[in-house]
Amino acid sequence: MAQLLIVDDEAHVVERLAELVPWERIGIAAVHKAYSAFEALDLLLAHAIDIVISDIRMPGMTGLELSRHIRDKWPKTKCILLSGYAEFEYAKEAIANGTASYLLKPVTDDELMDTVSGVLETVREEWNAVISQERIARTLRENLPQLRSMLLGELLLGKRYSEADLRDKMEMLGVPDLFGRSVSLLLVRLEKPFYGYDPRGLALVEYAVGNIAGELFASGFQLWAGKDTYDYLVYAVSSEAGEGEEERQQALKRAAEQLQEAIHAYLKGEATIVISREGTFPGDVAALYDGTLSALRRRVGNEQDLILTAADGLPERTELRSLASLYELPSLAQLLEAGQWNAADQRIERIFGELQTRSGCIQELLLEAYFAIASAASSYAHKNGRPLSVLIGPGYDQLLQGVPYRSVRHLQDWSVALMNSLRCETESETKHSRAKLITDVRQFVERRLTEDVSLTAIAEHVYMHPVYISKIYKRETGENISDYVHRLRMEKAVHLLLHTPGKIYEIAADVGYQRAHSFINVFKKHTGLTPQEYRDKYASPQSESEVKRYDTTT
Repeated sequence: MAQLLIVDDEAHVVERLAELVPWERIGIAAVHKAYSAFEALDLLLAHAIDIVISDIRMPGMTGLELSRHIRDKWPKTKCILLSGYAEFEYAKEAIANGTASYLLKPVTDDELMDTVSGVLETVREEWNAVISQERIARTLRENLPQLRSMLLGELLLGKRYSEADLRDKMEMLGVPDLFGRSVSLLLVRLEKPFYGYDPRGLALVEYAVGNIAGELFASGFQLWAGKDTYDYLVYAVSSEAGEGEEERQQALKRAAEQLQEAIHAYLKGEATIVISREGTFPGDVAALYDGTLSALRRRVGNEQDLILTAADGLPERTELRSLASLYELPSLAQLLEAGQWNAADQRIERIFGELQTRSGCIQELLLEAYFAIASAASSYAHKNGRPLSVLIGPGYDQLLQGVPYRSVRHLQDWSVALMNSLRCETESETKHSRAKLITDVRQFVERRLTEDVSLTAIAEHVYMHPVYISKIYKRETGENISDYVHRLRMEKAVHLLLHTPGKIYEIAADVGYQRAHSFINVFKKHTGLTPQEYRDKYASPQSESEVKRYDTTT
């Protein structure tokens, strides 16, 4: 459903068009009102406006100037200009500014609705073009290699997806269906002379290696190509060669040898290839990747142009394994930084669930968990510009003592208390900062009520984005900033009418209205009376005598 903004310095025109025209018949869900171009710009910042209907002749900024601002900043928003001046020059300038339509006053409701309906159809057609399936499909095809690589990279680092979500992502990206299949990983480290290439040259080499691998593994394998955080090429491979693991591993090793030879022959360079053990997709992928990296580190080192199967050679060390849940993506530090407290609590629960299942070297695992959790908390505190000691209070002294815990339960209790302290302190700080923002906004408006109190001016004063200020103010107070400004102006106007002898036009200026008749219309809409009627009805006798004495002297 579309949103409409009506702009006119004549308040009664805005009110009539907003309240009496049946906009819902043509699909307008919300109608916003502005009594100047400056108020209109504030509303455009705070709402996704589709169509603006604006008078041309307005003080401060004309409708033509407003349409230029809209064209430059909100190109998808369409403008319809209204004018009582039948001058061709206005129409020419409006067209030059990209205005969707130009109407002469007086305009009938039917004529206006027909015009808005036609412009709304144009808006819908433009958005349909933006979100069309064909365009999305084309963009997706252009970025498929990178998106596939990113998804595999997340699985390598242990990011968890539900089976349904992962299947959907893989199907969308055209990745082979590997669920439940035996897979191995091929880790390819490009070596001399490739490590001397510039980024563009290296990207071309990686693309070429991917194409070669695709050709070599097309028969008898299913292949998913990616890249890890160390810039190694990684391929998840499922072999069709026989039912035995040994047979599949031999076929995979022959294909890896062919890939290495092709890199020698066609790309004139060297590469080391490490082949992982077999595992089941997707559950074993992260462990297979860790084992492959370990084999590269322990058995290859700085040697170059080798092929190695991770299961070959030295027996794998199995007496102690790292806690996988500590290093899943997103990491605990990333969850804290993003303010995902529930997910962080679930991660803590998984970490200690994994610790409960371990036996042997439990003190070393407690130490690993302790350092990782403490590091995440410290990182969070310091990125927020706060000392950790302030954020977690008494728990900080325990942290300084090292690991004073000799059981999983004791460390878990400390970790849960640490997370609760971080959350409570952060939520308290958020509430305090929002309360301060509300105070700053109100003080600014109260001091400058006769000047520019637009959302843009407020945002510049408090150094925050206008949309953020608008949403936080509404969430914390229950009213829009524009409603607050309007209410404050009316309250001040009432006070001035009842307690000062000022002329109506002077009071209008004192509460921020450049034109007295605009103030009169708005005041009557707010109170049901004109300013003079309100003064006559509610002013005290003393105030009335002051007014009369003032009128006599002037």
